[in-house]
Amino acid sequence: MNHQSDHFPVLGIQVFNENQSKGCQLLFNELHGERSIDDPHKHDFFIINLFEHGKGSHTIDFIKYPIENHQIHLVFPGQVHQWVIEKETIGYQLMISREWFEGFLPALRFSWSYYQNHPVINVSEEMYQLLLYEFKAIQKELNKETVFLDLIQKRSEVIGLLISKSVEGVFKDFEIYNSNPIISKFQNFIDQYFKEERSVSFYAEKLNISANYLNIVCKKSLNTSASSLIQDRILLEAKRLLKVSEMSVKDIVYDLGFYDHASFSKFFKAQTGMTPSQFKE
Repeated sequence: MNHQSDHFPVLGIQVFNENQSKGCQLLFNELHGERSIDDPHKHDFFIINLFEHGKGSHTIDFIKYPIENHQIHLVFPGQVHQWVIEKETIGYQLMISREWFEGFLPALRFSWSYYQNHPVINVSEEMYQLLLYEFKAIQKELNKETVFLDLIQKRSEVIGLLISKSVEGVFKDFEIYNSNPIISKFQNFIDQYFKEERSVSFYAEKLNISANYLNIVCKKSLNTSASSLIQDRILLEAKRLLKVSEMSVKDIVYDLGFYDHASFSKFFKAQTGMTPSQFKE
């Protein structure tokens, strides 16, 4: 990612690394009982939560999901999240560092934008047991005198494959994200350039297709226009910055490439029905 994450309280994996070595690329954590993260914040690492028994709510990028039994919750690097977990909850967490995450991604098999649209996955009892076995095996390995890192890395990849097996065909839009690589590539480019580039033709050129064709693909696949995908990304960043950063609205306007405060306010209000300062409060 570029400079955009600097404005957030971004938690590095080291923060959670009390007893494990400094160079650790993966951490294991048990979730028992009540806890809440009231202030939304970002991580620069990837989190896989496996809930055995879940009660509460988990908000990922401003969408609230109930926490239930036998669920996987994914939080990608750079996403903003907060949660309220009630005391009956039992779960397990794997935190995978930024460095390892790049190598782990292929194990998920499908586009990451697909998972970001479906961060909560219900799994069967049988799948839960398979996942739990791998989580526990990683926990055991991490507690050894000398940790066999390659083995842990492979086990985390098995977890990724099991997750991809769980989602296959579960969500209605599954085919869309996989049948058309243009969509994933477009979303990756948006992520990279949305602060500087708003025009559909810029992205179409990057994808070596015409702007018209890019629009057709978006309409056909996601039932939305290419420009509204770009606007959605700007809006998400605006929400993240307003809620989680120390930046003033003036700085956010500048950071997101708006001409002035009025044009930002107009854009924000059209999308959310609120002014930026109302949303911030």
